[in-house]
Amino acid sequence: MRVEIEPGVRLYFDVEGTQFVPDGPALREKPTLLLLHGGPGFDHSAFRPFFGRLADLAQVIYYDHRGHGRSDRRPPEEWTLDTFADDVVRLCDALGIVKPIVLGQSFGGFVAQRYLARHPDHPSKVILSSTSPHMMRERKDAMFAQLGGPAAGESSKRFWSDPNAETWDDYGVHCRHLYNTTPQDPHGAARTIHNFDILFASASGEQRTMNLLPGLANARCPVLVMVGEADPVCPVADARDIAAALPPQWMQYRAFPNVGHGAWRDDADAAFAELRRFILE
Repeated sequence: MRVEIEPGVRLYFDVEGTQFVPDGPALREKPTLLLLHGGPGFDHSAFRPFFGRLADLAQVIYYDHRGHGRSDRRPPEEWTLDTFADDVVRLCDALGIVKPIVLGQSFGGFVAQRYLARHPDHPSKVILSSTSPHMMRERKDAMFAQLGGPAAGESSKRFWSDPNAETWDDYGVHCRHLYNTTPQDPHGAARTIHNFDILFASASGEQRTMNLLPGLANARCPVLVMVGEADPVCPVADARDIAAALPPQWMQYRAFPNVGHGAWRDDADAAFAELRRFILE
């Protein structure tokens, strides 16, 4: 389904789970969990089928960022974190969602951090999963080298210093398989609708200079920071920077041992137990 969030701009979204469930003489409203996918240049499909596990306690909303996946293509000047962050509010307004729980994974976590800074009163809770507040490329290069040897470290350095089709292909050979500690669905990439123009433009532009830490001080709701201790692309040191920048009264932090990028991909039981706890508290 697509919904117009402003004139001429439509986002693709899908829903898993009902908004209301029978509860004695009334219908009880479940919280809405809004999922912000990674990338940039990918789509929401990486959340499937994992997040169906939460449909019993939340209405789960998947969507593709502006210009991504099944959403309308948009011009490069709109591929900014401010625009993507404001789209969270626009989408909620269009769908009638009030006080969502917002989960941002990886690049979606960049968007969620900017959303927290710009719209601190909008969410009821925020989950920042496997994400970074800045690029700190040296940390990535070091982690890839630690996990995959010098060739992986050099491939990481080549891609993040010069993102293009050639360095991305090389990164796919040496680095992408190191994102997780367990075998992943071999059909996942085939299910994804890619827009590599956004990936290369963002990685060579706004991401290089972003610093999302100051805006985290604006948080006014509970924020759960989730990180895999073996994540090479959003290393644990980045998650610790995020945790330190959040107001202490709102911050919760959970690191998962022997887990890579997206805790539910490597330890689904532990990750979803933590998500359920946070959603229900």
